[in-house]
Amino acid sequence: MKVQIITVGKPHLSFAKDGIEEYTKRLGRFVDVSVHHVKENKDTEHKVINLIGNDVCILLDETGGSYDTKGLAQFLDMQKNHGTNLSFVVGGPDGHTEVLKERGDVMWSLSGLTFPHDIATMLTLEALYRGFSILENHPYHRG
Repeated sequence: MKVQIITVGKPHLSFAKDGIEEYTKRLGRFVDVSVHHVKENKDTEHKVINLIGNDVCILLDETGGSYDTKGLAQFLDMQKNHGTNLSFVVGGPDGHTEVLKERGDVMWSLSGLTFPHDIATMLTLEALYRGFSILENHPYHRG
């Protein structure tokens, strides 16, 4: 299974950059993971859609549904069992375009709160690491 995180814009907060690197490294123990930062311009939508390809597309959006930790692990397990690859898309300051919303398979809200894309990316990677650690019986999640 491959998992990619696609963000519109590069992270600017140093602690978020460190967290993104750390959780990307940790998640790499369980799945093939990559992070792509797409520059925001007139070609952003096209670039994001090309990166998604045939993957199951999960759009991070405050209006999406939510998962608890075990529910996320179950979702990941189901996708893994189906042999699908996943693309998680973190939008820019204006959210996702209508074309991306139409392409999305799942809308996922990390919280009722709104986060800068750097922090949303870091939180997404941590949540995925926690979910996969549950599936692999790794002691990271103790709940």
